[in-house]
Amino acid sequence: MPASGATSRRACVETLLTDLHSSPVRVVAWERLEPWAVARVTLRGIAAPRTAVVKWVRDQPGSTRTEPWRLHTEVAALRHLSDDLGLAIAPRVLATDFSRGLVVLDDLAPRTALDRLLRRDGAAAHADRLAAFARARGELSASTAGHAGRYLGQRTSLGPADPAAAADMAQVAQLRNRAPGQAAALGVPLAGRVSHEFGAVLAELDDPGPFCALSNGDAETNNVLVHEAGPADARLIDFESAAYTHALLDAVCLHVPGPAWMTVGDPVATGLADHHRRTLARGVPEAEDDRRYGTGLTAACLFWAIARLQRFGALDARVQGDRSRLQLVETLEAAARTAEHHRAHPHLAGWARRTADLLRRRWPDADLDFTDPVAFPPYTARHP
Repeated sequence: MPASGATSRRACVETLLTDLHSSPVRVVAWERLEPWAVARVTLRGIAAPRTAVVKWVRDQPGSTRTEPWRLHTEVAALRHLSDDLGLAIAPRVLATDFSRGLVVLDDLAPRTALDRLLRRDGAAAHADRLAAFARARGELSASTAGHAGRYLGQRTSLGPADPAAAADMAQVAQLRNRAPGQAAALGVPLAGRVSHEFGAVLAELDDPGPFCALSNGDAETNNVLVHEAGPADARLIDFESAAYTHALLDAVCLHVPGPAWMTVGDPVATGLADHHRRTLARGVPEAEDDRRYGTGLTAACLFWAIARLQRFGALDARVQGDRSRLQLVETLEAAARTAEHHRAHPHLAGWARRTADLLRRRWPDADLDFTDPVAFPPYTARHP
């Protein structure tokens, strides 16, 4: 970050917080949290030294995530949680200056990102933190279900709706158009009963009914902060792509590998699935219905697997041994296992297994047993 940019943002934060507290506030330290457009600041003048987190819109040429609507969406979502619903599950918004593309948030330190702990110590060492993560995802959905109108009020008060608000629906439409052609080209067509179930999956996600709830748009372990020791609570971060969508899309990360992982283990055996489901059911009673819940969860997991299959061309061009190939095989098989466990969408689950088998034959380096907990313990990272 250019020094002038940091200096300007520091002055803006001081002005915002001085106005908020009606007394002078100084930024005495500015710690950039690379590679994000985020800094932790140490403040003086608010009773005692304290810290806050500053986020801003990137302005360097070639940067990603430069759209101003991202901060508008994050602020709307966080205010919806804290002001509309009284939830302490995410940071509070302290101050904003949208003209400068800047927002000041609560600092949740000394919590740290759960994915860092999993990479460092392995999942077995942090079973209680993973359980807290599963409950936090369930709590977010349970507490926000039925309140989409209130969120929309927060969002529209900050300006026009942004493209992220329809991101999931856009992905559903894209998959509806692209997946059949790609599957046919691979030699595993989505035809007959498989096609019918694929349509049912998309219909489920198009119309979540009582499962419509707020998501931060990236339900992964890098976006949850936990204490390394002490109470196993959890706080969710990064709401730049927040939107109301199907609540069970937020449970996929417990059942099927996300972008960072090759495996996630067995969430039923570890209890993670139950932690999430019981918490979700407090606000969405339909989650207690085995058929309704199983159909929705299976739809979400199979949707994710088929979406990830769209990367086939890029992965097929990579060198032998690329771990993303292994991840794609396990993603398809984990989604199929979820469907089989819940006895839902059996034909599409069978298609997922046949597709995984095809990839195993095409990529002998990916023909491994991912259910072996010794070779592939839960939350094995995709990159060594």
